[in-house]
Amino acid sequence: MNWHLHFLGTGAAHAVELGSSAVVLERDGEPLLLIDCGPDTLDRYRAAYGDLPRAIYLTHTHMDHIGGMERLFTRVWFDEATRGRIRIFCHAALVPWLQARVADYPGVLAEGGANYWEAFRLVPCTRGFWLDGSWFDVFATRHHRPDTSFGLALAGSFAYTGDTRPIPEALERYAGRGELIAHDCGLHGNPSHTGIDDIEREYPPAWRARLRLYHYGSVADGDALAGRGYLVARPGERIALPAPLPTHPDAG
Repeated sequence: MNWHLHFLGTGAAHAVELGSSAVVLERDGEPLLLIDCGPDTLDRYRAAYGDLPRAIYLTHTHMDHIGGMERLFTRVWFDEATRGRIRIFCHAALVPWLQARVADYPGVLAEGGANYWEAFRLVPCTRGFWLDGSWFDVFATRHHRPDTSFGLALAGSFAYTGDTRPIPEALERYAGRGELIAHDCGLHGNPSHTGIDDIEREYPPAWRARLRLYHYGSVADGDALAGRGYLVARPGERIALPAPLPTHPDAG
C-alpha cells in the first residue's frame, strides 16, 4: 500500500491565501481521513476528490478548524445517500465545545425537524480510534486551555500535531519510530503556537529532519522557514509516508 498526506491548506487563521490548515490521509490514492474542516476545506476537498469526506478527525474547535462543519451539515442532510454515514472522530473532551460551537444553534434548519448530529456518526474517543482496520492514536497538545486540543498519530507513519506549542514528551511516545511529523510552526511563537525558535530549542536535530511545517502566517513566512533549512508543507502538496506499523492499542 502507498500512503500520503495531502495538505489541502497550510495557513494560520489569518493566512487566507494559504487555506485553512487541513490534510487528507490517502491510502493507495484514495482519501481515507480528513483532518480538520475549516471554512474553505470542503471546497478544496471536493476540488481534489469530487465528493464529500467519509471520515473526519477534528483536532480542536477553533473556527479555522471547524468552520466548514455547518456547511457540511446542510450538504449531508439533504442527501439521503450520505445522511448519517460520515464519521466524525474527536476526543470526548471536545464534544461539549463542538456541541456549543456548531450543533446547538436554535433551529439548525429553518424548516425545523432536524437535529444536527443525526446528519453524522459522531465517534468520541480518548486514547484513539479504529478506522478501516488501522488504529489511530489521539494525544493531548498544548493550545490554549488544557484538554481542548488533540493531535493524531498512525504508528510508524505520521504524527499530526494540530495547533500546539512544543510537545516533546508526546512526540517521543507517538512519533519515536521514524514517523513524519506534521507540526504547527510559524516564524515567531506565541502562547498558543510554536515558533521556529521553539523548534530549535525543544527538538533534537534528528526530529527536525522529519518535520513538515504548516500553520505559518504567509507565503513569505513559509519561504523564510524553508530558507532556514526546514521542509515546509505547501497547499496542494502530497507527501509520501512510511507504511504504518501493525499495532494494537493494548500492545503497550
